Amino acid sequence: MQPASRRLFLQQTLAVSLGFAGLHRAVSGGQLTVEPFGWGPLQRDPAGILDLPGGFSYTLLSPAGSEMNDGLTVPGRHDGMAAFAGANGTTILMRNHEVSAIHTAAHGPWGDGYNRWTPALQHHVYDTGRGVFGHAMPCRGGVTRVVYDTATRAIVEQHLALAGTEYNCAGGPTPRRSWISCEEFVTGPEHGLPWTQRHGYCFEVPVDGARLCRPEPIIGMGRFRHEAVAVDPRSEIVYLTEDRQDGVFYRYLPQDPRSLNAGGTLQAMRLEGCDSADTRDWDASTPLVRGVPVGVGWIDVEDVDSDDDSLRYQMFKRGAARFARAEGCWMGDDEVWFACTTGGRTKHGQLMRYRPSRFEGTPGEVAHPGQLELFLQPDDPSVIENADNITVAPWGDLIVCEDGAAPEHMLGVTPKGKVYPLAKNVGSKAEFAGACFSPDGSTLFVNLQTPGVTAAIHLPPSARQNSG
Repeated sequence: MQPASRRLFLQQTLAVSLGFAGLHRAVSGGQLTVEPFGWGPLQRDPAGILDLPGGFSYTLLSPAGSEMNDGLTVPGRHDGMAAFAGANGTTILMRNHEVSAIHTAAHGPWGDGYNRWTPALQHHVYDTGRGVFGHAMPCRGGVTRVVYDTATRAIVEQHLALAGTEYNCAGGPTPRRSWISCEEFVTGPEHGLPWTQRHGYCFEVPVDGARLCRPEPIIGMGRFRHEAVAVDPRSEIVYLTEDRQDGVFYRYLPQDPRSLNAGGTLQAMRLEGCDSADTRDWDASTPLVRGVPVGVGWIDVEDVDSDDDSLRYQMFKRGAARFARAEGCWMGDDEVWFACTTGGRTKHGQLMRYRPSRFEGTPGEVAHPGQLELFLQPDDPSVIENADNITVAPWGDLIVCEDGAAPEHMLGVTPKGKVYPLAKNVGSKAEFAGACFSPDGSTLFVNLQTPGVTAAIHLPPSARQNSG
């Protein structure tokens, strides 16, 4: 990675309330321009953990292995996350944990040697597993619920909210105060593993209510290596990414948005006039040009509960477009943003924007299709190196978590496509994940994935109101 000085930026000067309306390319002569921008250069952290702009500070929360209020331990590998308004001005974080059987060194909720597991929990655990001599060995992934007070900068309460799932990577918030958590592994008893259930699904977890929800896989959303989702609050259509080098981009049309498990139609995106398009730009054959929108269509997925993780092959053969590790996904201002982590000529990532049709999910979209745009493809790791989780800031910029070579950065991308650094992980080689903002706009939460801790980054007043 190039020195961080390549990303230094000046004091911000513009107040913004436009969100992502009217984004434009920041190109000159066909090349991306990265201008000095933002809140000033990153300042060296005396503690050697997070370098931040001047005036920013942080608090570390909920480290892996620490005890929670329910007597269980915080699972490791903190990943996707979203923030919701809680009681008395608190913020509720719904946080994924990308823990699987292969992560033998990672903490799970059940303590060392499963010494905190009790049979009383089994009815609220998706997969209790089959350990030695028939004893339970429940899966260690899932979701934790963290109640945080932004005024006192302290945790009020934390506990397990979804249990017994595998490799919960990212997900997304819904308009109904729930969090959709996604499993990134397609595994199960049919693969000879010691599980009692099939994996590779999405689960809806309520923000409010009982501590542990009753886990129910949303079969209609498909069985594949899920990464993230974005839910359009107007139509309540769910958009889904697939973390595969040759994945496709999906949407789910629920029969009843109030009950995603009630069934629906899963579809894969195709580009108009270009069946089986390859958007990855690995061999200069991509149909996408930066800043030029392309109309899309959608193809019904027939075998949504595939046994062999073949949905992407089935759909590409039938005309769906191919994407390079579509990971982070977030709903902006009437548009869906998603990151393709290894897209581009140098495989350093792409940022895509999908604008749904005003008739999205209805017959009217045939005449007025939604449009896909390649928004940014720097092909330069000193600008963006493997964009992963993303979110939209209250001031309208896109916030991007890198998953490239250490040291990792968290970046801002302005509505004009200018890129600036927001944080640098100097304390470990862990990737940033799960960036999201408190409802009051005072705090940017982000995870340092391994071994796992959440950072609450406290923003100065200017950062809460302004953008470049």
